[in-house]
Amino acid sequence: MRIAWLKHWALFSAPLLIILLAIWLGFNSEAEVAAFFKQHRAANPDIKLICKLLTDWSNPVFYVLYGGLLIHALRTNNIERKRYILILLGVQLIVAAASVHFLKQTIGRPRPGRGVFFNPLTTSGGYHALPSGHTTEIVGWSLPLALRKARPWLTALLALFVGAVGFTRIYLGWHHPTDVFFGWLLGSFGGFATVIIAETSLFRKTKKR
Repeated sequence: MRIAWLKHWALFSAPLLIILLAIWLGFNSEAEVAAFFKQHRAANPDIKLICKLLTDWSNPVFYVLYGGLLIHALRTNNIERKRYILILLGVQLIVAAASVHFLKQTIGRPRPGRGVFFNPLTTSGGYHALPSGHTTEIVGWSLPLALRKARPWLTALLALFVGAVGFTRIYLGWHHPTDVFFGWLLGSFGGFATVIIAETSLFRKTKKR
């Protein structure tokens, strides 16, 4: 694994992890976190609206981005770009969709304010807190971009965006801090899987000698 990838991953992850650490140090329990933000949302509807817009439209931004790149690659017959985007879509389908839904339903962790008792093997959305699907998906979309481009300014920009999205999941009462943390871990796995597969000769056409 490239050292540069690890450096960019560290920079990319720093804002979100700092936010989570500050929350963990500032509260005695995740129930206390949920109660605090519930009161804050009620007293600050404007902030709630901003967080809701950010959390609702964060992943669609990447749908448009990668959709546009794929269309352009098809029109220009850019085989390398097509290959990369299709690998990314495949990994996201497995990690951010199938794996997340499997874990949510299997674990059955209650969302903030729904109690403390788990309800495994449930289809009820109120018990699909762990892991955070939004966090998994946004990390899975943005981390490969940061690793492939390897530009500090872009990595920092994506890091701030991901950190803000992760925070909104806690602020809006959809997830506990640990849900977001495990979403980050799962999304990081998907991000690294994408760039590692894309860097190998797998699926590449070899020239006949």
